[in-house]
Amino acid sequence: MLTDMMMFILYLAVLLLLAWPFSKYLAKVFTMEKTVLDPVCQPLERLVYRLSAVNPDQEMNWRQYASALIWFNVLGAFAVFLIELVQGALFWNPAGLSGVAPWHLALNTAVSFMTNTNWQAYSGESTMSYFTQMTALTVQNFVSAAVGLSVAAALIRGFTRKTTSAIGNFWVDLVRSIFRVLLPLAIIFTLILVQQGVIQNLDSYLTVHTLEGVEQTIGMGPVASQEAIKILGTNGGGFFNANSAHPFENPTPLSNFLQVISIFLIPTGLVIAFGNIAGDFRQGYAVLAAMLLLFCIMLTGTYLSEAYGNPILANLGIDQPTSMEGKEVRFGIAGSALFATVTTAASCGAVNAMHDSFTPLGGFFPLVQMKLGEVIVGGVGAGFYGMMLFVVLTVFIVGLMVGRTPEYLGKKIEARETKMATLGILLPAVMMLTGSALAAVIEAGTSVVLNPGPHGLSEIVYAFASAAGNNGSAFAGLSANSLFYNLMLALSMLVGRFGVILPVLAIAGSMAEKKTSPPGPGTFPTTGWLFVILLAGIILIVGALTFLPVLTLGPIVEQLLMLQGSMF
Repeated sequence: MLTDMMMFILYLAVLLLLAWPFSKYLAKVFTMEKTVLDPVCQPLERLVYRLSAVNPDQEMNWRQYASALIWFNVLGAFAVFLIELVQGALFWNPAGLSGVAPWHLALNTAVSFMTNTNWQAYSGESTMSYFTQMTALTVQNFVSAAVGLSVAAALIRGFTRKTTSAIGNFWVDLVRSIFRVLLPLAIIFTLILVQQGVIQNLDSYLTVHTLEGVEQTIGMGPVASQEAIKILGTNGGGFFNANSAHPFENPTPLSNFLQVISIFLIPTGLVIAFGNIAGDFRQGYAVLAAMLLLFCIMLTGTYLSEAYGNPILANLGIDQPTSMEGKEVRFGIAGSALFATVTTAASCGAVNAMHDSFTPLGGFFPLVQMKLGEVIVGGVGAGFYGMMLFVVLTVFIVGLMVGRTPEYLGKKIEARETKMATLGILLPAVMMLTGSALAAVIEAGTSVVLNPGPHGLSEIVYAFASAAGNNGSAFAGLSANSLFYNLMLALSMLVGRFGVILPVLAIAGSMAEKKTSPPGPGTFPTTGWLFVILLAGIILIVGALTFLPVLTLGPIVEQLLMLQGSMF
């Protein structure tokens, strides 16, 4: 256990050491300052603007920004949908795969990758051609992450600008996010993954004879390039069905460690960059401290639950393997628990172990993280603006409690901002609960559940939490490729994405129009440990009030029954 604790401490130390200098670069990117990549990026960006007829000097108000964002995403999803349907007639398809069918699976996948969810109700190596993987799915991995970064940049401008309706230009933010942040990191990380053993080719699938004397088909493909951006962009869609548990996607303990570092790198750096842009590093550090406090609580709970193992197996005479059920044997309990906690904290659907095989409480903590929304570090961009909704709510509540004026960065938090923050927090939660409730009472929802009892309920609840939380990881045990689940989960993804983005942009526009005033005796400080604890506490309280009943009926009841010797 001491070795595992040292690995967790090393993880946080390396993450912060990398995120701090990276945050300075991010701040320059989104404040339009000169960066080291200007000689390479500026000509490419000018070409894109010219071909797209975009005026990079013309800024937008929040409604114009939101309109451009929505149309871009709708057209992107439609393009992915068409490519999936006709992939059988396209090139780079050595396995001879036909178009994605049924149509609702193709629709679900298009929505999934457009919303940065990457929920997969299919097996990648037997469903998607190389062309689809590269031109549809990998491209969406870049642009969906860039959309999240763009919204975060717009919100930062809303908090830091004054008496203006302009929050930036969506197209400029999108292009700069891709060329200056995501693409350079992805190229570097791709080369590292290839060095570690992740495959990158356009070869035909291999047919080999196993030691058991049977033939086995082994998938090939451009894996490293998709793996890099799926991790960096907190997308999570695996090239292979086993995702990051597959040795072609995640071959070594070092690649596993680098993947969990990369998942958190951009979201962590962005929070610190917020403090830089706001002119007060303490603001960014306070928000990040609340995130990491919650993350450490969840990591501790997941790890201890898995280290304890399943006493039912222990009673059968099985010793240490009771703790390894569902975990990746190459990485051990700590490596699997860390990956599971990071990926569900960051709304990244990548997994290196099967969460369905975790102990009930081992699955409880990843599930809680998704249900709380993208706030515990969260996705690229989405983690920052998801947490800022709770910051707005916390400042407002604290102001009411102590009789002080609700202010943040010198601007008053009024009814409009509070309503928008509440809306952004509640809409995904409504989809999680109503979708799960509907699936639990109709045959279309229950007929494809593998396990009965509370574990089966957890499978359903996890699916809707993953979709509405734009996470994409699966609890397994649920055959989600059906008309009901494909459409309901697609709807949940849309609400979970745009039901948060639109209120965030509305807050950005509203805050940008406000004047700033220096802090006075009636201003509650938002940089100390008291604010950090209050922020984390309100997140947990809101989550408990919203989700405790369904969590009690699922993993909590299952844990209690497991201790009594019952299995599902």
